[in-house]
Amino acid sequence: MTAFRIYLIAAWTALIAYTAFTVGKEGINLFPAFFGAMASGSWQGQFNLDFMLMLVLSALWTGWRNGWSPSGSLLAILAFFGGAAFLLPYLLILLHREKGDMARVLLGNRAAG
Repeated sequence: MTAFRIYLIAAWTALIAYTAFTVGKEGINLFPAFFGAMASGSWQGQFNLDFMLMLVLSALWTGWRNGWSPSGSLLAILAFFGGAAFLLPYLLILLHREKGDMARVLLGNRAAG
């Protein structure tokens, strides 16, 4: 579990650094570029659609794990719009809170025991 935690921290750190670099270079307005690539029918558009579907899956899991409570619904929205910038630290928090029990991390209150 230590290796997974190290990966989550390293990935989140790299993502934040790269995001800061990109925002400095391109600005914060990512939606026209993101959806424009999808509309173009290019491989970049295919990648963006694939990524967006992963964001939907992450949001659905986050909401489901939290029983679609008001806070779970808010977390689902954060998962969709935040992507890995949300999911990586969220998994770290869950690993800590659930003491490394992956069944509890993945299933929440639905986990047996």
